[in-house]
Amino acid sequence: ITRTSVVEELGKDYVRAIRAKGVAMTPIVLRHVLRNASIPVITVAALEIANLLAGAVIVETVFAWPGLGQLAIQSIAGRDFLIVQALVLIASFTYVALNLLADCFYSVVDPRIALLGSVR
Repeated sequence: ITRTSVVEELGKDYVRAIRAKGVAMTPIVLRHVLRNASIPVITVAALEIANLLAGAVIVETVFAWPGLGQLAIQSIAGRDFLIVQALVLIASFTYVALNLLADCFYSVVDPRIALLGSVR
């Protein structure tokens, strides 16, 4: 994803304009291209970290490790729906929190992205 984003950014007009001014390629990539190319990478990274929760269920079941995944399987098998609801709530909160952190990190990486609808 990083390579695809960087290659896409390198083909844009602003990179050609900076290059036409005589700026070397290293400062262009470090100052301009990586800032714009990192947004999709941050998005996918946050979603993949959240998907690790789903993988925990499989790993804990296969290797018989105690954890939230094993607890979820035992609770579903035992029809203990209160624990299942709590685990779904925890997983949902974690997923939303990771996406919120990714959105906040966007404004750190690219200052043009404003938080709380502020106009710059």
